[in-house]
Amino acid sequence: MKRIALLAAVSLLAACNNGGGNNSTAADTTPITPVAAPNGGDWTQMIRQTAEGGMLMGNPDAPVKVVEFSSMTCPHCAHFSENGAPKLVNDYVKTGKVSFELRNFVRDPFDITMALIARCAGATPQYFTMTDALFKNQGAAFEKVQAIPAAEQQQLANLPPAQQFARYAQAAGLQEFAAQRGLPSAKTSQCLANQQETEKLVQMNSDASSTYQLQGTPTFLINNKVVDMPGITEDQVWPTLEQRIRDALS
Repeated sequence: MKRIALLAAVSLLAACNNGGGNNSTAADTTPITPVAAPNGGDWTQMIRQTAEGGMLMGNPDAPVKVVEFSSMTCPHCAHFSENGAPKLVNDYVKTGKVSFELRNFVRDPFDITMALIARCAGATPQYFTMTDALFKNQGAAFEKVQAIPAAEQQQLANLPPAQQFARYAQAAGLQEFAAQRGLPSAKTSQCLANQQETEKLVQMNSDASSTYQLQGTPTFLINNKVVDMPGITEDQVWPTLEQRIRDALS
């Protein structure tokens, strides 16, 4: 496998979308008529992997399809995970009228490490719960990785990718973290060494960059069109996205 030419995690925080100003508007509050899930189920518990490599939650035939490109090392993505995604899931995905697909957009070896851990359970609800948990733990994980001595950081850069991922996971305590949430360390060790899954993540990056000219995260699609959010703060991301969803539903 080609060496993954990605920057170090601690230098990439500025690559997340960030801005100022206020161009969001209040979303429509008209009740949404739900579509019943099969066998009386819950759409938010129905997960499948898409052809693009993302994990889709909800009705695959929903008229409104939301995609988020998300980096595990992006603080703004972590903010949306905590403050926007729960509302998207509870208020929209549950209705069966909106689906939510998350596509990992990896930037560096530590980002890949966290993405491999999150994706280790496959296309199950655990992917989303693990992703959210890793986002909440993002700051603590950064501190542990930054504590790796400079000389060792240099040595890490010269290791084969799978060895880099294992060392980053060890340094950040990610396997223990995942084991406490139902993913045994033996399983996450296999996932961290999964070359095919790593190549899939890198291919997802290439596809996103070439197809959508993706430059920052989080970036959203609604029905395969990029949602333009110029000059907004992270607190305005969800209100803006919600209004676009409402527009698409109308």
